[in-house]
Amino acid sequence: MDLTQGTLEEKNSRAKKMMLWFGIISLIMSFAGWTSAFVVSSSRPDWLKDFQLPNAFIISTIVIILSSVSFLLAKKALKVANNNATMLWLLVTLILGVVFIFYQFSGFQQIIDLGYNFTGPTSNVTMSYIYLIAVVHILHVVVGLICLLVVIYNHFKQKYNPTKMLGFELASTFWHFIDILWVYLFLFLYFVR
Repeated sequence: MDLTQGTLEEKNSRAKKMMLWFGIISLIMSFAGWTSAFVVSSSRPDWLKDFQLPNAFIISTIVIILSSVSFLLAKKALKVANNNATMLWLLVTLILGVVFIFYQFSGFQQIIDLGYNFTGPTSNVTMSYIYLIAVVHILHVVVGLICLLVVIYNHFKQKYNPTKMLGFELASTFWHFIDILWVYLFLFLYFVR
């Protein structure tokens, strides 16, 4: 397919999707670097081998998977022009995104209650990696929530329909990416010691 072919709107759509994928690839590379550093650092003598992630992280993982399902349901409703169902599922996705962040911070509090901080005399390299990886991911979830708020606003203003949903699709792709990324990170942090 020739990327220079098509209407201006089609070219604009392809360009925006390509920019999103460049961003996603750079995020994959960043998190791959951090998880690789985690593996390399796990051979240090001060590494915590027996640390178990708090249950709040398990709950947050379930919540973020549910948020992907609700976003899929919103897209499905939009494709059949069911605007009320689309709005309902978008709002459910937003609430689940906020609940995810709540449980992430609850997990951090449980780690702090165990006596491990990000820095200082009660920190260690294992916890510093866990904090870094999870907090950077949370920041991307916040970006996803901002995108979701824009989609909700645009949907309220009736800017999307079954044939015109570029912004919706971009936000959906990013949201599913950060959801899949967290599932990978959770499984990595849960099983790699």
